[in-house]
Amino acid sequence: MYGLKNMLTILQLPVLNDNYIYLIHDHVSGETAAVDPAVAQPVLNVLEQKGWQLTTILNTHHHGDHVGGNLDLKQKTGCTIIAPLSDQNRIPGIDRGVIEGDVITLGKHTARVISTPGHTSGHVVYYFADDNTLFCGDTLFVMGCGRLFEGTAEQMWHSLQKLKALPVATIIYCAHEYTQTNGRFALTVEPGNRKLQQRMDVINQQRTNHQPTVPSTIEQEMATNPFFREDSLALQETIKMVNKKPVEVFAEIRRLKNSF
Repeated sequence: MYGLKNMLTILQLPVLNDNYIYLIHDHVSGETAAVDPAVAQPVLNVLEQKGWQLTTILNTHHHGDHVGGNLDLKQKTGCTIIAPLSDQNRIPGIDRGVIEGDVITLGKHTARVISTPGHTSGHVVYYFADDNTLFCGDTLFVMGCGRLFEGTAEQMWHSLQKLKALPVATIIYCAHEYTQTNGRFALTVEPGNRKLQQRMDVINQQRTNHQPTVPSTIEQEMATNPFFREDSLALQETIKMVNKKPVEVFAEIRRLKNSF
């Protein structure tokens, strides 16, 4: 386990309507990564303020609100762009394509690439095990998951099972502030979940105060995220899916969320 002096510094930059860009900095090596830079200027501003040098971009998938700043940042900093190999023709400026099981480094910190198709066909996430951090793009949200634009419900369910199996202390850095709407939906499919009710009280106060509800943890999601709770009998009863296969329950939750 890293000592305090070796921990990564993670900055969360709110951009556009509801996106988050993350800057990950290792003060020992001086390396800095930007995760899913939708736009370049906010990143450049923080780099200048902090005196940091951008060395890497980590893209989770090809959507414009995750890669829109790639080329400008690359031109101005000379950074290396790491992104899903299968999206190499859809992500601007990609230098290194990665697949499931690949490892990326930031100083002495390492992240494992996990393939999570569903939202898009090539979506990946970056898991820094020793730092208990997961940068999950649009696969997993606080109390939600990504829409199935290119993948199937079965693919997304399997992808989420991988994340559900991570240590419960894992901190989840997702790419959008969708929590309040996600929570309102979660209450419609599991209205008796006391932990969900309590969490929504906190989240509503956070949003009233214009505070972010991200990050979360795997433990919190296990207790309140309907897309992690397809095995909840109370949830199954509410949506009339008792005794159905877990992936079928998941697909029904996703269908209901689409029309919420």
